[in-house]
Amino acid sequence: MHSMRMPPRALALLLITAAACVAQPAAVQPALPEQLERLLGRAQVEDRIPAVSVAVADRFRLLWSGAFGLADIENNVRATTGTVFRLGSISKPITAVAALQLAEQGKLDLDAPVQRYVPSFPEKPWPITPRHLLGHLSGIRHYRGPEELLSTRHYYDLVEPLKIFADDPLEFEPGTGFRYTTYGYNLLGAVVEAAAGMRFMDYLKSHVFEPAGVERIQADDVHRIIPNRARGYRRTAAGIIENCALADTSNKIPGGGMVATAEDLVRFSLALLEGRLLKKQTLQEMFTSQRTRNGKPTGYGLGWYVSSRGGRTWIEHSGSQPGAATDLLLLPERGLVVAVLTNLERYPARALSLKVAELLLTGAP
Repeated sequence: MHSMRMPPRALALLLITAAACVAQPAAVQPALPEQLERLLGRAQVEDRIPAVSVAVADRFRLLWSGAFGLADIENNVRATTGTVFRLGSISKPITAVAALQLAEQGKLDLDAPVQRYVPSFPEKPWPITPRHLLGHLSGIRHYRGPEELLSTRHYYDLVEPLKIFADDPLEFEPGTGFRYTTYGYNLLGAVVEAAAGMRFMDYLKSHVFEPAGVERIQADDVHRIIPNRARGYRRTAAGIIENCALADTSNKIPGGGMVATAEDLVRFSLALLEGRLLKKQTLQEMFTSQRTRNGKPTGYGLGWYVSSRGGRTWIEHSGSQPGAATDLLLLPERGLVVAVLTNLERYPARALSLKVAELLLTGAP
């Protein structure tokens, strides 16, 4: 792997020269764009993020989007609002929408054993259902080490990667505990594909992305030419920015293998909140914390984290993988959405999305 090593001071000077790309899709209060530009431009430079792209909606309208820094440091390519970033685990809410759509259509029974849809998946001492998978209640394990997280093998379907964990014992009886697991969502994606009777990404395109008016969410295929795709970076213990490790995310498309722009995520979220993707009752269930069998809330609904702050219910999902750190934050009753995408792994994107949300709610920088 070739490493792009650059001292912190030199990188900061280079990033400052990368002008911001800003778009305002709808009329906004005059001060808001300037406040957002100051907040995000300062974060990009002070935190030495190679590139950050943010889009925001309020009261169910896409208000503003902007991009700062460099999508490709080595070639001095500036980030724009059309730059495509890895999403990491923000792929999970998208997969969850597909599963719940099929449940609404009667094509997917959320409480049936997964073998009804993926018969090749071995039976366990207890049945695993799509509902368990949606809420991380299945007992299926997560990554076992860096060799799985940094897989460079390319997979051509959703079933073959299931062999990575299919024969492993469950960590607990389904429903009795909470264990966040990308592998569980990989299995859910295979369930969705079988229930839909079409390839997973084809279903998403026709039933999720097109109704939402989204054009650039797609699988993070390392072999395809994806226009405006950002390069990924990491920071060493010494503070040096270098290229991230190689990782082929075809082993986890439903759980963490998609790419998109920040505007894509906001449009997807608005379509969800406005009832264009799911029925109101289904959406309410999606945004309700699941409980283990003993009644303990998990803080995770069906595809989203659910939390309460300041008397408000917040819905969120973050993503973290080689070359990316992301966050998608929703305040449903307000119609507020914040999408933050960066090409720097392990960056605290959630903290930045909360600052943006606070600015929208208070009008204070």
